[in-house]
Amino acid sequence: MTVKPILTEPNKILRQISKPVEHVSKEEQILMDDMLETMYAANGIGLAAIQIGVPKRIIVMDLSRNEETKEPRYFVNPVIQNKNSEKATYEEGCLSVPNQFAEIDRPSTCVVEYLDYYGKKQILNAKGLLATCIQHEMDHLEGILFIDYLSKLKKTIILKKLSKKKSNQIVI
Repeated sequence: MTVKPILTEPNKILRQISKPVEHVSKEEQILMDDMLETMYAANGIGLAAIQIGVPKRIIVMDLSRNEETKEPRYFVNPVIQNKNSEKATYEEGCLSVPNQFAEIDRPSTCVVEYLDYYGKKQILNAKGLLATCIQHEMDHLEGILFIDYLSKLKKTIILKKLSKKKSNQIVI
């Protein structure tokens, strides 16, 4: 498994719409393994393939907080079948929007159909943080970041901070 660099906003690649996966092969499994390793290395709970520059409809996540008991989840071609009209608010952050956080309202539950690590069709009834995380990661597949839900002013302030930080970085 390989830890990959995570793209950060502003970056045009993050705004691409990811392509469906034809079928889950060894190539996709290696990608999912690398994504999980990358996510763990960055102390994240979710990661979309586009965040490492791969425009495929794949996300991984692990909401476990116990270092010894990992509970990785893999979602290939996820589709939300149903969303609750009741909202839940969580403070969200994103590995592609480093050190920025905001409270975001999303449906409190959702039903997701997807292919698992082995390409088997699954259906998950998600609620709470799991539902929020799935929706956040699925937004990445459509080129949407959590900051897109903020007011224009808040979003502009965050983008200026990120752009300034990027311009001050020296790449060797």
